[in-house]
Amino acid sequence: MTNELPVLRLGLAGFSREEQEHLFALVPSVAVGDVNWDFCDIERADAWLVNGSRVQELDDGRIRIGSGIASGHAIKINLAELDRPIAFTKPAKLAAPHFTFDMGSRPSLAAVLHKFEVWLAPLIAQFCLASSIVEHQSALRSGVFDLRARGVTLAVVSMHGETGVLPSLGPADLDAAVWTRQTPDLVIPDNFSRATMSQLMWQYASRTKRDMLPAHYTTGALFFRRPPRVQQRQLDDSHLYLLRELSAAPATFEALQRRSGMGERQLSHHLAALYFVGSITSNPKRAARPPTRTTGPDVEMRSGPASNLPSGLDSVPPDMARRNGADPDFTAPAPIGLY
Repeated sequence: MTNELPVLRLGLAGFSREEQEHLFALVPSVAVGDVNWDFCDIERADAWLVNGSRVQELDDGRIRIGSGIASGHAIKINLAELDRPIAFTKPAKLAAPHFTFDMGSRPSLAAVLHKFEVWLAPLIAQFCLASSIVEHQSALRSGVFDLRARGVTLAVVSMHGETGVLPSLGPADLDAAVWTRQTPDLVIPDNFSRATMSQLMWQYASRTKRDMLPAHYTTGALFFRRPPRVQQRQLDDSHLYLLRELSAAPATFEALQRRSGMGERQLSHHLAALYFVGSITSNPKRAARPPTRTTGPDVEMRSGPASNLPSGLDSVPPDMARRNGADPDFTAPAPIGLY
């Protein structure tokens, strides 16, 4: 594999459909950093672009962003509580500190995207780290490792625990990087960005353009193992649908595609994210409720070959997961501030 560019997600609020189409075309042409920007719904976005002309400050400290689409909904947010960067088109008269840009200026939009990338540097670094883990999967099955380049430690990883990465790590830094096995005691430097292995791999698998689902997951039965240990806002409706289907009964890739109406590539992408955090399995013995028998055309009982990909990257077995809670809640999270 070659180094891939990290993927960041951009959400839009307050723009008309024509303005959205304009930004869809403009953003890729002005972005100059070593990242790819994907557009997504506002709830799952890493950064927001907002039409400043539709912003109103409210008495309770929040702001209201009016919809630019007749059938859309307004959004109410507290800027002080927002955990992601946000930029408003000029003019935007707000008391709270914020980024601004000019819709008609390519340099202005490029500058605000660069500010977003600086803000999101830890997320970029984690994407690069996960990409390197996947690239060297055969050598990193279990244990504690560090990633070094020219004598500098770039990351430390416990394959069944926590990870830490230098926040400034970018794709070019991986060219000379080397993985080395370390002692079992994981020590993460204070200036490193931390994440569990599940969080790290979810961020990567749900963003990468590569097809990461093992081949045997497309031919045999798939089983629910446990809910993904990630923030609920990171799950979209497709993930929740697949979790609900497989928690009810095992099914094949073909059956899930038929029921959901998803395309092959789309379904493979969503299943890969669930696979990387150990939420689904092709091994009935690792299922949350190991089946005693299977019937019907949607399930063919067989286990695929062992995969080198780091799936379910934690040490919690299914029986412990069952003891930790009752039926998981796969209800879709409510949109941010919509009414």
